[in-house]
Amino acid sequence: MTVRPFLVDVPQAVLDDLHDRLARTRFLDDSPRRPASGMTSAYLRDLVASWQTFDWRAREAWLNEHPQLLADVDGETLHLVHRRSADPGAPALLVMHGWPHTFALQLDFADLLPDVHVVVMSLPGFAFSPPLGGPTTEQRLAELAHALMTDVLGYTRFFTYGEDVTANVSDLVAATYPEAVAGIVVTHAHFLSQDERDATTDPTERAFYDRMSAGWYDQGAYAHVQGTRPDTLAAALNDSPAGLLAWLTEKLVEWSDTPTGDPAAVERRLSRDRILTEATLYWATQSIGTSFRTYVDGADAVIPPVEVPAAVFVQRHEHDNPESVARRFYRDLRVFERLDEGGHFTVAEVPEAMAERVREFVTVGSRTPRS
Repeated sequence: MTVRPFLVDVPQAVLDDLHDRLARTRFLDDSPRRPASGMTSAYLRDLVASWQTFDWRAREAWLNEHPQLLADVDGETLHLVHRRSADPGAPALLVMHGWPHTFALQLDFADLLPDVHVVVMSLPGFAFSPPLGGPTTEQRLAELAHALMTDVLGYTRFFTYGEDVTANVSDLVAATYPEAVAGIVVTHAHFLSQDERDATTDPTERAFYDRMSAGWYDQGAYAHVQGTRPDTLAAALNDSPAGLLAWLTEKLVEWSDTPTGDPAAVERRLSRDRILTEATLYWATQSIGTSFRTYVDGADAVIPPVEVPAAVFVQRHEHDNPESVARRFYRDLRVFERLDEGGHFTVAEVPEAMAERVREFVTVGSRTPRS
């Protein structure tokens, strides 16, 4: 298993083509009875205008300030940022993103942990990580994450963190490889299976899952189409940068911890430069279609309870996630806190607050036995 240095270098022809397509965008007005969502015609027009003058080369230089590698891992290739601490004995932390973000959205958080060896892994099929040769399942992702940290990078012990589709992967890494995982940081706490939800008699647990289910019909269309018609959707988004931008940004708006009704409010948490960086990475790598594969292949793993030390920080979109479930699943729960700020993209939205909490846990909290 080998690693080699990597630098982001988007060909100028790709950028020229992007600017040409953006200049020829055919906009639509909002529907008269447009359902509430994270996108409006006015906001999309504003974002497209900004993308046309976006200084990608400056952002590219910023990305390349972060040491990047391509690693051969068990027959696959993974892109990653590997920020080593000046202290060789510092703890190591694996950070994994989900959809629709990329590794880039988590770098501000990584930059705030100079006293930790931080590995930010690009999921297969996202940006500069090629898609897997086989199905993109939770089990396979967990195997690759563990092999990357141990066999390739040489860490005998590490901490793990995941968001969105990698929340289960992070749980699975911790549950499957406890000898290698020193602890787990969680902002998307474990969900009960449907059978467990149906069986629970705890009113707090039932209320939480009822609330989550009630909102799924209005917000779940994206997952259904990505999981059932991925290539048809990808054909459109891969050809239209404005369409791609709308599809990605809508979820950044809806899932971040920002007021409803004003999509531009997302920029209080995720700056416009960060939004356009995400869109450019998807566009330049033509990875929107392969990013859907986690939806096509679906959740596959039965995850046993996690026995390693755990710190659960409940993000705002799951503010009422029951502590009782967390304590049953994370058997060595050292921290349980409900965050005052921060939504689905927690470490990107509140990087300073999360860096402070993670530093405390990986350096002290995970080593202090529960009282």
